[in-house]
Amino acid sequence: MAITREAFEALVARLEPQARQRPRAYRLRVALLALLGYGYLAGVLLALAALVLASLASTLWLKALAIKLILPLGAFLWLVLRALWVRIEAPKGIALDRRESPELFVVIDRLRRALRAPCFHRVLLTDDFNAAVVQVPRLGLFGWHRNYLLLGLPLLKCTTPAQLQAILAHEFGHLAGGHARFGNQIYRLRMAWARLQAALERPGQRGSFLFRPFFRWYAPYFAAYSFPLARANEYEADAVSARLTSPRTVAEALTGTSVIGRYLGERYWPDVHRQADEQPQPAFAPFARLGAGLRGAIDETAARAWLDGALAARTTADDTHPCLADRLRAVGEAPRFNPPGEGEGADRLLGAARERLVAELDARWAERIRHDWQEHYRRVQEGRARLAALEAAAQTGELSLDEAFERARLDEAYGAGADAALAQFRALHARAPDSAPTCYALGTRLLARDDAAGVALVERAMQLDEEAIAPGAEALRDFHWRRGDRAAADHWHARLCERRALLEAARAERAQIRGNDKFLRHDLAPPAVADLRAALAAAGARRAYLVRKRVKHLPERPLYALGFRVTPWWRRRRAAEAAAVQQRIVETVALPATTLVFCVEGKNARFDSKFRWIRGARVL
Repeated sequence: MAITREAFEALVARLEPQARQRPRAYRLRVALLALLGYGYLAGVLLALAALVLASLASTLWLKALAIKLILPLGAFLWLVLRALWVRIEAPKGIALDRRESPELFVVIDRLRRALRAPCFHRVLLTDDFNAAVVQVPRLGLFGWHRNYLLLGLPLLKCTTPAQLQAILAHEFGHLAGGHARFGNQIYRLRMAWARLQAALERPGQRGSFLFRPFFRWYAPYFAAYSFPLARANEYEADAVSARLTSPRTVAEALTGTSVIGRYLGERYWPDVHRQADEQPQPAFAPFARLGAGLRGAIDETAARAWLDGALAARTTADDTHPCLADRLRAVGEAPRFNPPGEGEGADRLLGAARERLVAELDARWAERIRHDWQEHYRRVQEGRARLAALEAAAQTGELSLDEAFERARLDEAYGAGADAALAQFRALHARAPDSAPTCYALGTRLLARDDAAGVALVERAMQLDEEAIAPGAEALRDFHWRRGDRAAADHWHARLCERRALLEAARAERAQIRGNDKFLRHDLAPPAVADLRAALAAAGARRAYLVRKRVKHLPERPLYALGFRVTPWWRRRRAAEAAAVQQRIVETVALPATTLVFCVEGKNARFDSKFRWIRGARVL
């Protein structure tokens, strides 16, 4: 059966002490559990193969009946085999050459030999603030791995060579201990199950009964058991790193990546992207400039705030990685923030290739972001022009609520900034306290400033407008999580999940029209029907029906079905003509709410006879 989040967390909390106290026995238990999944897959394959062989053998006396059995059994066996052939795409990046960057490869080789780790087939430079070891199986489920080492240029620029060695030793520790390979096997097994389940749950699949009961028991149980093992592997890799470098260096690497990661995400890259407000083209080299003057760029106040935030985080079942405080405690060190000085970054290990590699990453970044950059610049110029028009209108008279709301939003994005916009949203709320958009806008901005006054405003917006329920629950969850109120955060997370599930169910229900659906008479007024009739005739329809589908989820949001005909009884149907009329209807006819438009000829002819019996359905 499905497992709740609370039950999963409780199970993980019970299993983690076992993983720490008896790691070998625990790994064996997880391996056996993984083998159980493989065993079930093998059992199904063998059973299906045996049935196919038996059907082949029975052709001697069952003849046509045996052939009818072979075809579906063979198709089902092929479906299972395809699900098991899970391919992992090779990572992308710029390949580094040993001859151009000899110092870097000396470091890699020394760590690899110390840990008896397998060699890397490729070392790739990426644009991520990260380093990782990736194993890609060439034979899918059957292994034969290619090993990749991924090195992010931002990481190289923002760490010293010693700190980089500590990070690489952690990653190599996974590989040397067999963690990456074992983890990939678990990952591939999960992917195989996911693909198989998705294929079997498509409409018309009859074999899902073979797997559904096993999935409901096995999947959550396996996920919970593999979770503490993955977390234990992280602690073990940190211990390996501390042994090969030093606990102090590990502390510097952990602290630095936490603080600098926040700096990059909250200050550096936003400042880069903000230039699109003024420049129509990305005329900037972010990777070339990254790391220069890093110590001066991160002031002590900001560094302390980011570090305090990282240290306040707690290890949870939401992530297999332990929190920063727990990792530092495990290596016996206090946090140490020691970013590289000018020219001290580990990127110097790239040697003579450094300038070329930096320039190539900058060029790739500019090309990748160019379209979005230009679109952002265009939106900014249009927004500023609209803001100027609203400012001019405000000088001559009071703006409407909608205009004042738009002005506040544009002023925040393109004008005086967040503080000025907040004052305008406050004034708007005083003017219209029961406006859902105003309550939500003011409330979420207060929550972003950790002001609890926003809670009541967001809750009020959710009462006034159901469209605010999902984003409002998400904003309240994040606010309470930041303040350390786990119970309130869990409450709003459950509310968010409940709402998303309802919206997904409503979306799926409205995605198509089926022959067994129930339909009701439309509720359009006669003048609206007359306008619709004229528009449909102008679009080329000869006959048309408008009905309302009976829906279970969110029935207050009607779903209409418009069925039309274009072919007279005496002429052969032309699919291209029907498609052209359908396109014209969608583009030119003002349809009510959400309406599915389709031709009720050919394979949909059953809807023609079904709709004609609904009183008032025919509108043309």
